[in-house]
Amino acid sequence: MLTLTHHGAVTGVTGSCHELTLHGPGGAKGGMLVDCGIFQGSEAAGRSNADELAVDFPLAHIRALIVTHVHIDHVGRIPHLLAAGFDGPILCSPPSALMLPEILEDALKIGFTRDTRLIERVLDRIRARIVPVPFGQWHTVFNDGAGRLAIRLQRAGHILGSAYVECDATTVAERERIVFSGDLGAPDSPLLPEPRPPERADRLVIEATYGDRNHEDRATRRHRLQAVLEHALADGGTVLIPAFAIGRTQELLYEIEGIIFEAGDDPRWKELDIVVDSPLAAEFTRLYRNLKPYWDEEATARVRQGRHPLSFDQLLVLDRHEDHLKAVDYLTRTGHPCVVIAGSGMCAGGRVVNYLKAMLGDARNDVLFVGYQAAGTPGRDILTFGPRGGWVMLDGERHPIRAQIHQVGGYSAHAGQADLLRFVAGIPEMPAEIRIVHGDDEAKAALKKKLEEAGATCVLVPNSTAIAASAAPAVPMIASWQQE
Repeated sequence: MLTLTHHGAVTGVTGSCHELTLHGPGGAKGGMLVDCGIFQGSEAAGRSNADELAVDFPLAHIRALIVTHVHIDHVGRIPHLLAAGFDGPILCSPPSALMLPEILEDALKIGFTRDTRLIERVLDRIRARIVPVPFGQWHTVFNDGAGRLAIRLQRAGHILGSAYVECDATTVAERERIVFSGDLGAPDSPLLPEPRPPERADRLVIEATYGDRNHEDRATRRHRLQAVLEHALADGGTVLIPAFAIGRTQELLYEIEGIIFEAGDDPRWKELDIVVDSPLAAEFTRLYRNLKPYWDEEATARVRQGRHPLSFDQLLVLDRHEDHLKAVDYLTRTGHPCVVIAGSGMCAGGRVVNYLKAMLGDARNDVLFVGYQAAGTPGRDILTFGPRGGWVMLDGERHPIRAQIHQVGGYSAHAGQADLLRFVAGIPEMPAEIRIVHGDDEAKAALKKKLEEAGATCVLVPNSTAIAASAAPAVPMIASWQQE
């Protein structure tokens, strides 16, 4: 028997964690997890910090963790997973293997401890468990009394290193090909090759972040991005882009470099500064530059022309906190046109909050959202109430919104509805079962309807996180690591 259990990303878009378990004869059992992320926004509301990060399901039979990509809502609970007793390998693509310790180090500093020795101890354990698995190659997870399980990673086009997971699972009674989509990217995303559908999927677990809408095509969203930048040039304002450190920041830099390059000798564009105010984003931009073999053909062609899509003349990176505070003050006081890319992507913390508090009240400025804004986050509130002249709560204070608010969904790095349907349609035979996860209720319902119209006969929408009755109590993470 093969069972699927969902430990997250079923009531929204965060906390991704899915379990595939093989049940052999005589009670033998072996399983694996796909991702282990944190909950954010309204999905974290009502949870204590311990509950939000808890790994409170049985782990004795879990042989491996598969990481689809290194966004925090897919990997943020990994330290807690190890503290709860998981001692298997962490399988991921080679780029993800390089980036995973970096993203977790930042998360640990923010939400766990500032004790550098303790952080390094956690990271050493994680590094020791990471096993890079090349794209397109089968890797055996286990082959014993529980059955045989092998996985193959395929490019997902979401961020650098992102993968969807093909699972070949065999027990005495059955054999199935089960596919976990992870987060799929749009076909025309900058820098990354588009995802190609699997050759087979008896069961498919698919994300639905944008299951109810389609993105603008790349030419349209690039034109809209340029229009927002031109507004900054016209009135000396700041374009503030809340963006996650991995993926969106690099795609935006790539597109902005292209816009500036095509402007030629136009002096206006020479005045525009591009600031990346995030040490983590700066580090991942460096890693992106070092991983050129994983770029798509368009990006590598730019490099052959002598261009530097992620390292151009007008790009300034701020690392020190003192420089960040000076930049906020300078841009608030002056009329120098500037684009600031800062985290976090949903405005729930990080350096972007200082910019928002200083700049939301000035009509010269623009806030451009390029990624999904989960319910319950300040980003969702700004997007919802900003166009009405409303306000948002930041650090416990009400801030009026007079800046112009924009959204360009195509840079979200998530596939739109048509892209998701095309991915499923590209599978030679329709899966016997499709499970829709990682989406708001409306998005999942819309995608379910479209899939059924396309001929899918069994489309399921899990609506609650499954916690086994025999689960052990959650282990307090900091106590666990300090005892070692």
